[in-house]
Amino acid sequence: MEPATSTFDLLERFRRGDSAAFPLLFEKYRRRLAVLIHYKISPDKRRLIDLDEVLQETFFAAFRQLDQFEYRSPGSFINWLARIADHLIVDHARYEGRQKRSLAELVRFRSESNPDGPEPEDSRTPSRMLAEKQAVDALLNKLNLLPDDYRQVIVLAKIEGLSTQEIAERMGRSREAIAVLLHRAIQRFRQFQKGPTSR
Repeated sequence: MEPATSTFDLLERFRRGDSAAFPLLFEKYRRRLAVLIHYKISPDKRRLIDLDEVLQETFFAAFRQLDQFEYRSPGSFINWLARIADHLIVDHARYEGRQKRSLAELVRFRSESNPDGPEPEDSRTPSRMLAEKQAVDALLNKLNLLPDDYRQVIVLAKIEGLSTQEIAERMGRSREAIAVLLHRAIQRFRQFQKGPTSR
């Protein structure tokens, strides 16, 4: 039996009307999705597109469209979130010169006239939010120390949750070459986890 906080269980709880399940989904996927979004935004656009804004908009869009999502496997929810983020990043890039849209325009929060909307309050404390941002920043800093192909294979395997075969197709290499590349990339990443190293 899956634990009560499994993605499938949280999705089912939310669909049955348990509004507390969606914030738990948000917390469960926040860090992984933040890393994915960071690398989906091209380096020249990162100073123009706010990662946290795309992250929030992705979850708001998921909240509104959850009836369209079909759970197929453990990685299907993060892949669906990543596709939503892709569309939002394109949208942000397209309108980067225009005034930022407010989140209120994208989703209506819970109110008497909109009882099914998400809660407007963020129950997380400022110190917890800062700690989460610092954890994401630390992870991004370590990933950025890796050579491009090492970073890409780790993001695809460990963050996006793709199989070795799917990564091989995406990167245009053999499955065996990807398995070796992933092994080496993880070893290098673990060296950064242990402390300061030189490339």
